[in-house]
Amino acid sequence: MARTTPRRRAEPARPWSRRREQQPGARRQVGVDGRAGSASAPVTPPPDRSPQRGTQRAEAPPPPAPALRAEPVEETADTALLVPPSTAPEPAVVPARSRVVLRLLAALWLLITLLGTGLLVVGLFDVLPRTEVDLAAGLVLDLDAPWVPQLGAVAVATTYVWALAARTGGRPAVFGLLTLGVAVAVLVLDNGLLRNGAAVMTCVVAAVLAVVATVPAVGLRHTVREVVVATLIAAVGGLATVGLAPDVDPLRFQYTTLGLALLGAFGLIYRLGAGLHGLGRRGVVIVVFGAVVLALTLAYAELLRRYGTPVLVEWLFDGVDRVRALIGASPRPIVALLGVPALVWGTHMRARRRQGWWVCAFGVGATVPVAQALLDPEPSRAAAALGLGYGVVVGLVLGAVLVLVDLALTGNRGRRGRRAESSSAVRPEPSRVEALL
Repeated sequence: MARTTPRRRAEPARPWSRRREQQPGARRQVGVDGRAGSASAPVTPPPDRSPQRGTQRAEAPPPPAPALRAEPVEETADTALLVPPSTAPEPAVVPARSRVVLRLLAALWLLITLLGTGLLVVGLFDVLPRTEVDLAAGLVLDLDAPWVPQLGAVAVATTYVWALAARTGGRPAVFGLLTLGVAVAVLVLDNGLLRNGAAVMTCVVAAVLAVVATVPAVGLRHTVREVVVATLIAAVGGLATVGLAPDVDPLRFQYTTLGLALLGAFGLIYRLGAGLHGLGRRGVVIVVFGAVVLALTLAYAELLRRYGTPVLVEWLFDGVDRVRALIGASPRPIVALLGVPALVWGTHMRARRRQGWWVCAFGVGATVPVAQALLDPEPSRAAAALGLGYGVVVGLVLGAVLVLVDLALTGNRGRRGRRAESSSAVRPEPSRVEALL
């Protein structure tokens, strides 16, 4: 029986060395079957995975980032304070030449408005001891002539339409010249219906311009300044309304101008407040609350007449008479309870979030009564002006209370926190003489 050579155990594979890397064709002699000279098959070196010179290693594309879903974030006091002042958007820079032209136009506008206001004051009130002025070439100017306040009303109406168009991003030259032509036609034709329509539109334009001419107010003293500015603009518009000498029913005129001013204000603020989606939950509550207050202030007298007991109605009217006898006049409820508080709170909120525009829309509740106060024949003009002044003062107090309550509920606590909140109120808006849109 032939004797066989015992089979040797296979050796484990050795790691690839640098010498074998330099001689890839070398054979390895391994005695597997015990025969002399037998050699195994050539071993193939492992592939070189190191990058070669001049070539780039192909990289796998990165995995796609997960799609993020944009969630609508309601603009509140907390989210408004998340943006530091340094990263807040800045208003567009106006070129120096355009800024000079803008200032010249603003100065010209102010000059024409003051000239028209002077004609209205001279023609409507006895402020001058002498009503005849001698001019050159023997001409005499009669300041008691009816055309003096009418000319002032035309000048103020034209400049107000110009300013409203410029403030809202329209074409001030086109609308200003159109208003001038219509006003001159109204005076030349001397039609009562045309005069009444011109008086209504002058009152509405003055009320809306008084609201959109305000700027954001950081502190309470700035809100007082904006209320005073709005009141003065509306008061000059009221003089122009009376200067056209309309023959209207006061109650119907009040409701008509208030409704048109509300429509105009909300139409403009729909664009300034970024539409209905810019309201948010907070803005919806504010608009609903303002509408309820407006309805109550307009309907309270009619509700008292229809559903109030005679004893209650008599007691309320006696109270109003006692107040008028004590301080000279009674404040207008719509001015004290809605219009002025809306201007105070709205301008304060606009410095922090755009929802303040929706609050300012109810400011026409103060500017419309101011623009139509001189048409009410029941009280005297002095009593009407005094009543509006009382309403503005009461409204400023209520507006300050609303601002303090708003800061206590949504702002930071403490003096240092309130100071930080005021310094972070950096929401930019154009200046008073620049376009908002």
